[in-house]
Amino acid sequence: MQNPGLSLDQVRERAARIRCVFLDIDGVMTDCKLYLGPDGMEIKAVNVKDGLGIKNLLRNGIEVAVISGRPSEAMQRRLEHLGLRHIRLATEDKLPAYREIIASLGLTDEQCAHMGDDTPDLPLMRRVGLALCVADGHPKAIAASHWVSRYRGGDGAIREAADLILEAQGIDA
Repeated sequence: MQNPGLSLDQVRERAARIRCVFLDIDGVMTDCKLYLGPDGMEIKAVNVKDGLGIKNLLRNGIEVAVISGRPSEAMQRRLEHLGLRHIRLATEDKLPAYREIIASLGLTDEQCAHMGDDTPDLPLMRRVGLALCVADGHPKAIAASHWVSRYRGGDGAIREAADLILEAQGIDA
């Protein structure tokens, strides 16, 4: 669903310009839960449909970047397996990492989207051309978004956003 302030056509117009999609991990790629083992090891669950959405974006020339405040060796491996080249973990202030990545790609803010779920994502959501949010995002993240998925974080929201962007660009993935 789109933000009430924008029509679906306006959202699609913004989506048609996207060349890079930025994602958060916890609450977007995952359901925001951390399973802790007795040794302190963290386990996270991801949705394979979201992985396919990421691969569809990459396969069609749209970069995907991840900036997350938490470190995770398992997520680093997962993201590399999906083919991501721009991964910044343990990065609480996301804006400098965002600026560095778009500069390296020669992109403008209008050519970027960010999918977030909570207040640490607000600086990027307020800057990009297309701000995306998961259905169970914090109210401030939902208010800052141009489009809100029907799905919760970790339950296919990334795939839905990827389909929106690709369809707006005339690509049937």
